[in-house]
Amino acid sequence: MTFRKSHPLIKIVNSTLVDLPSPANLSVNWNYGSLLGLVLIIQLVSGIVLATRFSGHSDISFDSVISIYQDSNYGWLLRLVHSTGASFFFLFIYLHIGRGLYYGSYIYPEVWNIGVMIYLILMGTAFLGYVLPWGQMSYWAATVITNLLSAIPWLGSILVEWVWGGFAVGNPTLTRFFALHYLLPFVVTALVILHIFYLHLYGSSNPLGVSSNTNKVSFHYYYSVKDLYVYFVFFFIFMFFTLKYGYSFMDAENFIPANPLVTPTHIQPEWYFLFAYAILRSIPNKLGGVLGLVLAVMVLFLFSISSTQLLFSGMIYSPLARLTFWSLVSVFMLLTWLGSCPAESPYTEVALASTIAYFSLMVIMCVWPHVSTYLYLKS
Repeated sequence: MTFRKSHPLIKIVNSTLVDLPSPANLSVNWNYGSLLGLVLIIQLVSGIVLATRFSGHSDISFDSVISIYQDSNYGWLLRLVHSTGASFFFLFIYLHIGRGLYYGSYIYPEVWNIGVMIYLILMGTAFLGYVLPWGQMSYWAATVITNLLSAIPWLGSILVEWVWGGFAVGNPTLTRFFALHYLLPFVVTALVILHIFYLHLYGSSNPLGVSSNTNKVSFHYYYSVKDLYVYFVFFFIFMFFTLKYGYSFMDAENFIPANPLVTPTHIQPEWYFLFAYAILRSIPNKLGGVLGLVLAVMVLFLFSISSTQLLFSGMIYSPLARLTFWSLVSVFMLLTWLGSCPAESPYTEVALASTIAYFSLMVIMCVWPHVSTYLYLKS
């Protein structure tokens, strides 16, 4: 079947990928979004194929994963691609969010809020997927994280039993986790399409933080070729880490079948959740820790609420703004390291101080546009 240029589908493709007016001064930091789209496709394809051989039953789930490794043609490669892809997914997400914070991309509320929603759902999807192999760390991570719901007053115990499907983590828990892990990526895909729609509606931001309607170029060929080049570079790096260091992203405890009678000495999530895990453990009160865990991500919504269109490049790149941003990056990396440390002194004290610094820096970054705009207009 041939399409004419007047066909609606051709018009949509041309308006969104070919003739889209884009700022002429975009740097490599704007490639993280397209790389996230590529990794999403890799995760969807590899996940669907893996689901054809996976069994979501607590008695044979661990064995089905081993069967994928040993009995399926290139099943080991597919599993490593899927697990390593999750790490790269969150690496690019953090780089993408960091770029948005640094360059003030949150001035477009719809684009920013949908992006934060995608991040939240991806965190849930990654956690659900981590439980599926039903190894020691999977089982106890599910037990610890789902038990956090018990901190909710009055409804906590009811919610925990509802999530478990019983009085302990078991086969009903694994079954519903598998169903949700399969379903949520398609919800993410729909939100990504909506995210791109609003991005093209408002236009992309740029490193200078200025609104230039004249100095723009078409997306194709100017940026499509650059994206294609970054794809090739990413592919070689991704396959190098997958084939040489693929098992480094996995916990050794997860290669042991789940045993409810034996608790691992040190329970910890994947590296991309360690910062939130450190915040959770740093607060002595259980309800306070859960609130800190939730607010660590929900605080990103404040940027779109507190944003102002009167953002000038001098305000975004002022010494105070840059110092605050890089301080936040340093605190984030420190919390990630602390999340992998034992829950003992002096790590807990340092984690509490880092948690306070994390939220303080977030508030400063939210308030700074208003303060700088007021000072600019007053002068």
